[in-house]
Amino acid sequence: MRALTYHGQGDVRVDTHPDPRIEQPTDAIIRVTSTAICGSDLHLYDGFIAMMKAGDIIGHEPMGIVEEVGAAVKNIKKGDRVVVSFTISCGHCWFCEKELYSMCDNSNPKPENAIKAMGHSPAGVYGYSHLLGGIPGGQAEYLRVPYADLGTIKIESDLPDEKVLFLSDIFPTGYMAAEHAQIDKGDTVAIWGCGPVGLFTMKSAWMMGAGRVIAIDQVPERLQMAREHCQVETIDFSEVDDVVGLLNEMTGGRGPDRCIDAVGAESHASNMVSAAADSLKQTAHLQSDRPYVLQQAIMACRKGGTLSIPGVYGSMATIPMGPAMNKGLTFKMGQTHVQRYMQPLLNKIQKGEIDPSFLITHTEPLENAPAMYQKFRDKEDGCIKVVLKP
Repeated sequence: MRALTYHGQGDVRVDTHPDPRIEQPTDAIIRVTSTAICGSDLHLYDGFIAMMKAGDIIGHEPMGIVEEVGAAVKNIKKGDRVVVSFTISCGHCWFCEKELYSMCDNSNPKPENAIKAMGHSPAGVYGYSHLLGGIPGGQAEYLRVPYADLGTIKIESDLPDEKVLFLSDIFPTGYMAAEHAQIDKGDTVAIWGCGPVGLFTMKSAWMMGAGRVIAIDQVPERLQMAREHCQVETIDFSEVDDVVGLLNEMTGGRGPDRCIDAVGAESHASNMVSAAADSLKQTAHLQSDRPYVLQQAIMACRKGGTLSIPGVYGSMATIPMGPAMNKGLTFKMGQTHVQRYMQPLLNKIQKGEIDPSFLITHTEPLENAPAMYQKFRDKEDGCIKVVLKP
């Protein structure tokens, strides 16, 4: 099969690999019909995530047609059309029984790597480093799906791929981010990042009763999409000297009730000195997390407010813990418990409450994936969300 393969920082190629096969009775094999490039894939591409190896197949937002199932698979069969959760979960460990699926104890086949780096191992994730299992990813013609009964949702309607594909990751991730923010009716919610996760977080914040949503970014096309499709107020941080001061001004001095970091490790500095230092690090391939959004969000959030962090971080981050403690902030974060949200969010799509395809800007064959990674990373040609067709 053809699959997008990691060869080093900034180097991904479509190579030929052996077709996957059933390895456990709980596995399924799917023929991928659509798969997307996630913003967190750029963290791999740019060298922010440890333990990537040349030859790894990447990608974790796939859907397709079931080609084969293991003997223990009961919920899906050959020919079914399914969306695959990016987090892999066994369904029967202590965490899965509490619906904390991204914390599954059994789905990371190499837990010792994560235990050494993090203290404990989270769930395995498709195509996302050997910290999270080294499991072949979904930007490929075929995919092996472990624990397939829990890790897939069957699409029994004629909804096109583009309307349901994002149940694999970014729609549940945005929804859980808004849920983690503990939004009360009428709250002011500030969201850093108008990429795909940020846009779904904005949509979800309105669903949960927000009275006002303010989005912060610097990319004109993303700010425009946030205004037009999510009906939010926007701040272009490249035109503002003091984002925290402006948010205070916009909220009568109190600050936003809920702040959400939908950017993660590759946030951009809003001052020239820090931006120059980041540029030098990138040139020298010395990558480290850049927690500027976290720093701003902590300073901006009102006393007693909540900070939700769906943005992915790969290492240590320096944050103003003193202000966070003295302001009594609550932090909620983590990889998404996708399986908890897939059916409720599919119901919303089927009822016409949301059409997730609004953010797709580019649809390309899998063979064009390397060029699309660069375009997405460099934010060229208005690129916000790329769907690949194997």
